[in-house]
Amino acid sequence: MFRKFLIGKVHRATVTGADVDYMGSITMDPILIEEAGILPLEEVDVWDVTNGERLSTYCIPGARGSGEVTINGAAARRVCAGDKVIVTAFGQIDDRDLGRHVVRVVVPDDKNRVARVFRYSTDLAARTFDIVEGRGT
Repeated sequence: MFRKFLIGKVHRATVTGADVDYMGSITMDPILIEEAGILPLEEVDVWDVTNGERLSTYCIPGARGSGEVTINGAAARRVCAGDKVIVTAFGQIDDRDLGRHVVRVVVPDDKNRVARVFRYSTDLAARTFDIVEGRGT
């Protein structure tokens, strides 16, 4: 059996724009998505902390160092500039492969610069969990 697990997270980024006329996706500063281990075109969930909206889309890199977090397409009607969002990516792991699993979590500042990076570290087979502090803490 395959189970779905968190593989990367950007926690409380500030939305810089919403473009309903773009074909779709969330455009993010590559520094944020790389630090979180999210790949271009990877499916992500976007959870709007400000208004409670939740949506799924795919991530595309914007301009490096721009701090951009733009919600595009139809989702732009559900999220506004200035909202705080959590962006997550998930992956599947076969029960036969359960073991050590590490998730990178990026916490940006109000300008979407990386303020803190830490890791969720677990041994899925042993059902242990720990938060490992990293850069910016």
